[in-house]
Amino acid sequence: MEALDALLNRVSVPRLTEPAPNAAQREGLFQAALRAPDHGQLRPWRFLTIEGEARGKLGELFAEVVAQKGDADQAALDKARAMPLRAPLLVLVIACTREHPKVPVSEQVLAAGCAAHGILIAAHAQGIGAVWRTGEMAYSAHVAKGLGLGEGEELIGFLYLGTPMSEPRTAPVLKTEDFVSAWG
Repeated sequence: MEALDALLNRVSVPRLTEPAPNAAQREGLFQAALRAPDHGQLRPWRFLTIEGEARGKLGELFAEVVAQKGDADQAALDKARAMPLRAPLLVLVIACTREHPKVPVSEQVLAAGCAAHGILIAAHAQGIGAVWRTGEMAYSAHVAKGLGLGEGEELIGFLYLGTPMSEPRTAPVLKTEDFVSAWG
């Protein structure tokens, strides 16, 4: 697939099944991530992969967050437990920021976001279904602690990857002029 085609036609694919990307495909995903723009070459990111039984453990961690609210019913707990089971592979993207005299923390988080986007584009180019999810669990201190995130680390998203259950939708064509204007 041509690079521009991948950029213009990537869409989120939320309904995923086995198989997960194989070792060669994963190498391509992570190599694409490592090409993200990176002022200062700080490489302010790392990735956790979660698959197999580890998805159930992550679901239990999610259920603990829901249970902490105090008014969670069984359906809410079950829903939280099932969230990581929506794809055979999850890649968690973690921004690893630190103080730097020329590279603000905000730039480092953006670089990690670009690394995540690189994974999504590489997935699309290889025919792998992928969707970037955040939500309550991405911002939970309990989840961050359970995943072993350290000082200066921030979970910026869960990338769900697998085989699309149906043909991905067609990317909408947006009008460039709705988003671009000349200054001055």
